[in-house]
Amino acid sequence: MDKKFRVQQWTMLLVTMFCYLFFYTGRHNFGWAVKGMAADLHIPYTTIGWISFSMLIGYSIGQLINGNLADRLSARLMVSVGAYLSILTNIAISFSNSATMIMLLWALNGYFQSMAWAPGAKLINNWWSEKERGKAFGFYTMAAGLSSVVTYLLSIILLQQGYEWRMLFRLPVLLLLVSATVFLIVARDKPAAKTDASAPVGPSASWIERYRLVLRNRKFMVVSLGFGFESMARYGLIFWVPVHYLGNNWKDNPGNLWVTFLLPVGMAAGALTFGMLSDSLFKKNRVKAIAFGMSVSAVIAVLIYISPAHNLLLGGGLMLLAGFFVYGPQACFWPLSPDLLGSSLTGTGVGFMNMIGYMFAAFGEPILGYAIDVTGSTNSIFIVIAVLCLLSAVCVGNVRRMGSESVICSY
Repeated sequence: MDKKFRVQQWTMLLVTMFCYLFFYTGRHNFGWAVKGMAADLHIPYTTIGWISFSMLIGYSIGQLINGNLADRLSARLMVSVGAYLSILTNIAISFSNSATMIMLLWALNGYFQSMAWAPGAKLINNWWSEKERGKAFGFYTMAAGLSSVVTYLLSIILLQQGYEWRMLFRLPVLLLLVSATVFLIVARDKPAAKTDASAPVGPSASWIERYRLVLRNRKFMVVSLGFGFESMARYGLIFWVPVHYLGNNWKDNPGNLWVTFLLPVGMAAGALTFGMLSDSLFKKNRVKAIAFGMSVSAVIAVLIYISPAHNLLLGGGLMLLAGFFVYGPQACFWPLSPDLLGSSLTGTGVGFMNMIGYMFAAFGEPILGYAIDVTGSTNSIFIVIAVLCLLSAVCVGNVRRMGSESVICSY
């Protein structure tokens, strides 16, 4: 391979990762603002769940639209514009005083945030060959996991410094402003000369035809269903774990905050590890890797439920493992889009899968919020998450028994 092109490959991957590294500062900050927001504006947790629902629905709809657009428009511009609009929306929320206005703005923020992932995946797919697809998507997914780490870290620091919840929507997103601008300047959508013999759809395919081809692929539909349950479990952890560990006396036990920090650390490590293992240990059998990860996740969720909350060492270890095994399989989900659909449908496939994931996650938020209100305990979420992980493993496991075609790619 040409050395200059290799440098360009890594530059495009790293600058896309750098941009996405700070995207969650405008999305995963919400869970940390919930305690202060609910107390300040007198919002019940069920309503908080519906506010989170609105963002996830906005993100889900945006994935369906923007994934398709990524196959037709400039991924570089889509990612940058989405970042800038998300920053403005977060700042607007910080000045809001009603649940209705926050819900509306948070839904819009979900749509703007959706302009990044599928276009970024399309850009990476344009630069990386099939042989290294698992590795490239593993690094990309790791950036998303590290984005949670950055957001958690900044939120913990701001809370411990005594900042009010509104500042969580103002300060962290400034880093996204920097990374999006760097991405806009450095990134390029594809190599100057790009050919892909594996693409089954010609460049003239209409947007309706792209959706039709995705919907006709039964294996991809089942994989997307499994991704939906995985996303419900993932967001159940991301959104409600901070609420679970903040409690009513977190200032007396600041160590609780750092237990939550291990969740995104595990997610980042899991994403990179599973991306590489799917290409090596699992011999590109991404389905098997996903089923394994989600099955282990179910066991870990049950262990969290039965473990004593005051044991921070045990809790921290379980949070690390939960993040690793719940989020790690996502690095194996994304390559299944080009694997099953072909490279020309990468953006549409990733967008559709992500749409299903966030639609499921959206409906999971108010359900989990209601469960907490009814039981009076945030610990109940871990049993629900265990069930969701098992459902994901069962769905994806069934793909291997569908038809005669294998989802293991031979390169």
